[in-house]
Amino acid sequence: QPPAFGFLFDVDGVLVRGSQALPAARRAFQRLADSSGRLRVPVVFLTNAGNCLRSAKARALSRALGLQVPPEQVILSHSPLQLFSQFHQRCMLVAGQGPVEENAHNLGFKHVVTIEALRKAYPLLDMVDHSRRPKELPPPTTGFPTIEGVILFGEPVRWETSLQLITDVLLSNGNPGAELQEVPYPHLPVLACNMDLLWMAEAKMPRFGHGTFLLCLENIYKKVTGRELKYEALIGKPSPVTYRFAQFLIQQQAEKQGWKAPIRRLYAVGDNPMSDIYGANLYNSYLQSAQQNQVQAGVKRSPQAASPQAEVHLELRNDCNSSVESCESILVCTGVYRHSGGVPKKTEPHTVETVFHGHRDFCFDPSLVEPSYIVQDVDDAVQLAFEKENWS
Repeated sequence: QPPAFGFLFDVDGVLVRGSQALPAARRAFQRLADSSGRLRVPVVFLTNAGNCLRSAKARALSRALGLQVPPEQVILSHSPLQLFSQFHQRCMLVAGQGPVEENAHNLGFKHVVTIEALRKAYPLLDMVDHSRRPKELPPPTTGFPTIEGVILFGEPVRWETSLQLITDVLLSNGNPGAELQEVPYPHLPVLACNMDLLWMAEAKMPRFGHGTFLLCLENIYKKVTGRELKYEALIGKPSPVTYRFAQFLIQQQAEKQGWKAPIRRLYAVGDNPMSDIYGANLYNSYLQSAQQNQVQAGVKRSPQAASPQAEVHLELRNDCNSSVESCESILVCTGVYRHSGGVPKKTEPHTVETVFHGHRDFCFDPSLVEPSYIVQDVDDAVQLAFEKENWS
């Protein structure tokens, strides 16, 4: 029978640790694939990584899992930016690492400036590292375009440079070589991808994520100006925009395979309560309220995630049917989250973290970090979903 459900798999801490595949991931995909290696259920790989191309992440997943993963099944933190077409013609400053220019162009942005290009155009701005300070006063910069917005793809390498230059651009309304007259507010549009404070690699303890960089930028901007840094969009998990995009790709897969049954349920498998579980639960509440024709669920809890502009993009495409009824969250113990003692299938009160690691604009609600289920690893998560679906 055709599947009426699909999976949203986080990657780091669920399927891999750094570059190493977890043994449970291979077992899980042996269950999910038929004898010819084709998936029997629609799957989307939903990661907050963003420092690579979609095609490169698909190739890495193919090697790790031992099956062919097409780029269309991968959602990076910045993938939904292709929907924000009103910014595609603007001159945008892009920050992060990896192929940021290529990613921006692939998403539809026509005019981009990197932090490095900005630093070279205005060498007097980057002053923390004494070895990079110009030895002589450089000539005035001419012909450099006015910046009209900022895209934060992910954590950069030299934080002091990016923090300084992004702040300069916001304070100068896109003309960092000009003498500061007064601080413009509201400032230029800022689009940020990946809010994860921490993530799990091969190290025994979690590592700083892009959410940590955003925390620094927000606090510097507020300390300097006395005002809040505002985001035009926050995407990547736990934003509902990202889950709506994932739902669209799941339904697209089902249609492409010729599976006639409408997709009713999504199972979101992750290791981070503050992004994977929070996001899945927030989107589930959106689905529940949408069924009841009520106000979108995230408005009270997360004003930025459910801003009027974001709500427009939640619709994505007019032809995207709304058959999905629920998004259940499954927490695994192979990454950021570790469970002490036995692993219960149903959550227990002590699983709630008392310290909120989520982003500033996503207000803390203890119910949103409580997963529907806790299992040991991704193979157990797949088995659990199969049992619930009576799927052999």
